[in-house]
Amino acid sequence: MLNPDFKKNLLRLLAENARRPLEDMADRLETTPEKVAAAITELEEANEIVGYCALIDESVLPEAAVKAIIEIKIRPEREGGFDRIARRLSKFPQVTSLYLMSGGFDLMAEVRGATLNDVAMFVSSKLATIDGVLSTATHFLLKKYKESGKLYEEEETNERLQVTP
Repeated sequence: MLNPDFKKNLLRLLAENARRPLEDMADRLETTPEKVAAAITELEEANEIVGYCALIDESVLPEAAVKAIIEIKIRPEREGGFDRIARRLSKFPQVTSLYLMSGGFDLMAEVRGATLNDVAMFVSSKLATIDGVLSTATHFLLKKYKESGKLYEEEETNERLQVTP
């Protein structure tokens, strides 16, 4: 069983940069690399660390050319609430993330497709036809500026004085 403060600090370091060397994490956590490695293994086995991912400039990946956020209003079920529909939506390969949310809609899905038409066809032929889905609102993402605390474009610094009329 991990010390709660150690666990919290380790998870924060991993969330910031999962490729940080074990030695660096050990220094920051004031322990040994072996203890950090064992703690990571324990967290993975307990399914508290469920995976790792890289933040990538998606313009270099043609298969992820179009991304949309889809708000979904659903009718909760008597026995399962929102969970059965959410599990069903999670199984679609186009859905990369799915969240229960507060506000005017119940679920928010992040969806990817090769073209605008691919996303539109997914919404109209797959998503909207699911029993219990009452309405959707689709928002196409145009440009990513920041994700998971990381900026995609650094602000330009200009040493020259700006001249304006």
